[in-house]
Formats: sequence, structure tokens, C-alpha cells
Amino acid sequence: MGSLTYAQGLVLLLSVSMWAVSVANRPRSYGFNYTDDWGQKQKPSRLNSTIAGTSNKIVVGGSRQWQFGVNYTDWAVKHGRFYLNDTLVFKFDPPSDNNTHPHSVYLLPNRKSFRECDLKSGQMIANVTDGGGKGFEFVLRRFRFYYFACGGGNGFHCNNGTMKFMVIPPSFRRPY
Repeated sequence: MGSLTYAQGLVLLLSVSMWAVSVANRPRSYGFNYTDDWGQKQKPSRLNSTIAGTSNKIVVGGSRQWQFGVNYTDWAVKHGRFYLNDTLVFKFDPPSDNNTHPHSVYLLPNRKSFRECDLKSGQMIANVTDGGGKGFEFVLRRFRFYYFACGGGNGFHCNNGTMKFMVIPPSFRRPY
């Protein structure tokens, strides 16, 4: 007793894999009485009222918007569930006497450039003035990884690890 046979190990591995796949795509509000894994009360997810073909506008950073000092990787994980045709809205203040560290938005081509904050390999999709007013809107049109980073401070905002995030939208929304 104490060691698994090959067949028992295989059954265990398959069971764990099936469990992981079954919970990987459920909405965060799936728990009993709309509680999360920590027992905190959650509003029903926006997924519950969406169907294939609809889209949402999501302000990057929520009420804090696109600014230095917010960890956007954490934000994307906590507020994730981005879908095809969702619109990410980047709102930030344009340069002024009070804002000497303006922001921009880069779309990076791959994980390596994202990890290294290689802005030269990316494409600036919003310059320092595009985030004012209603903000810059970016639509997730294809099923692929999207890597976003701030070019502010000559790359410092990205290199400190907070002003960058990635998303991959599932191909469509499922009605729940």
C-alpha cells in the first residue's frame, strides 16, 4: 500500500484533467449563492446575460483607468473574461503641466516582446493624446493573444511590470 499502479495513476491523471477542463471556463459567479472561492459575495457575472454575438466595452483599469501604479496583469486576471468583439477602452490624461509622464498603448507581437517590454517590436496603437475624453478603443477582433503595454517613461512603465497585460478572448460567448 502507498504506491499507485500505472492504471491507478492514469485514472487519477485523467480525472484531474477532466476536472480542470470542466472548471476552467465557468464564470466566476458559478459558486454557491454567488460567492467566490474566498466566500465573498459577488454580483452575477455579465456572462449570465450575454449571448453569442454581443459585445461589451471594458474600461482598462476600471475606475483607476490607464495610469502608473496599477498592476494591469492583476486587473486582467480579476476582471477577465474578454470575448471576441469586446472593446477595451484605454482612458488616460494627455500631457500637461500636471502630467509630465504621459502614457501610450503598444500592442506587442508575442510573449517574448511582452516579457522583455520590447516596444520597438510592437506597434503604438494609442499615442499620448488618444486616451483623453472617451478614451482610445481597441476591439478584440480575432482569436489570438493580445499583449498590451504602456510606452511611457521610455518603457519604464512597462519594465516595472505593472503597466502591461495580456488577454486571449474565447472565440464566442456561451449563453448560460
